[in-house]
Amino acid sequence: MLKVQEIRELIKLVDQSNLDEFVYEFDDCKIKMKKHKTETVAVSVPQISTQAVDLAPQATAVEAAAVKQEVEEVKEAPAPEVKESSTTENLHKITSPMVGTFYEASSPDAEPYVKVGSKVSTDSIVCIVEAMKLFNEIEAEVKGEIVEILVKNGQLVEYGQPLFLVKPE
Repeated sequence: MLKVQEIRELIKLVDQSNLDEFVYEFDDCKIKMKKHKTETVAVSVPQISTQAVDLAPQATAVEAAAVKQEVEEVKEAPAPEVKESSTTENLHKITSPMVGTFYEASSPDAEPYVKVGSKVSTDSIVCIVEAMKLFNEIEAEVKGEIVEILVKNGQLVEYGQPLFLVKPE
């Protein structure tokens, strides 16, 4: 049976793809997702309709309710805002190379890798993105100074989502 985090990942992948409908079946588990895109000029978040049908026999009502709640939270999550202005044009964006959870430090009681004003080099570790229980260290890729941290500790991040703004040296 799929875990809630795996279902979240599936929802994100389907949402980012050109697929309009996705069906996953394995043993006694079936998940069906459909996207309904609206034709508007303004930026909008596609609506995702998901159904979990015939959950595995060992699944309890509590687990089914938790999955439903998680799916509703993902559907209701606002689209991430990217700050764009003329002052950010000359700044380098450090982006997430994958979908996962952003962590600013190696452990909850450790100091963050970087803060606003920190100097970084091309191989400086700036954060960790955890994806499917693997902790991936993200490097700065540029020499400069951290100007802004665009995400919060523990926040889910998307592929290509800007994490930091760096003023290159």
